[in-house]
Amino acid sequence: MTDLLEKAVETARRLPPDLQDEMARVLLALAGDQQPAYQLTPEEEADQDEADAAEARGDYATDEEVRAIWAKYGL
Repeated sequence: MTDLLEKAVETARRLPPDLQDEMARVLLALAGDQQPAYQLTPEEEADQDEADAAEARGDYATDEEVRAIWAKYGL
């Protein structure tokens, strides 16, 4: 292991566990391990399934709905 990688690992050890896991996923991905960069929660998976089903039905937001969301967030 190089000195720089040793330093990075030592620095990562001082981080909270959730950040350590995030860094580990990135490092594994860079090393060629096909781990997902982000693990969805069950709620997020359900939301994604619902969005996929809506897309399959051709159910998209109208221009008016999109403008309302943009306005809500000042965009």
